[in-house]
Amino acid sequence: MKQNLIKFLILFIIINLSFSAYCQKNKNEIFIKEVLLEQEKAWNNGNITKYMNGYWNNDSLKFIGKSGIQYGWQQTLENYKKSYPDKSTMGILKFDIVKIESLSKNSAFVIGKWALTRDKGDVSGFFTLLFRIIDGKWLIVCDHSS
Repeated sequence: MKQNLIKFLILFIIINLSFSAYCQKNKNEIFIKEVLLEQEKAWNNGNITKYMNGYWNNDSLKFIGKSGIQYGWQQTLENYKKSYPDKSTMGILKFDIVKIESLSKNSAFVIGKWALTRDKGDVSGFFTLLFRIIDGKWLIVCDHSS
């Protein structure tokens, strides 16, 4: 009887730990998806500065695009404003998340597709993002978009 109780307790602990890890992973995915949804909304309202709230506001932010690697939040903001000077150029943004992979309890790798619907012609591509928890918030610390 005592052995059965010990086995049950061990099984209960294992299941509980597994469930807790599963719940945390799902919470992290929800938080990351919320960041991307807020970016979509800001972009579609023509607000690039608010769109940038999803990025780490730091000189070490990395953005890799067709021109190579750029560093810094401010430089990324300036590049966006230069490439998308008005709402019609910005168009309507839609993200399609392909995969979110947890790397640790405070970092994740995201693969997805982006698409802009615009009067001057639609464009689309893919992105990979490295998210980290910084000051209690999930933020993009590296963006590779093509």
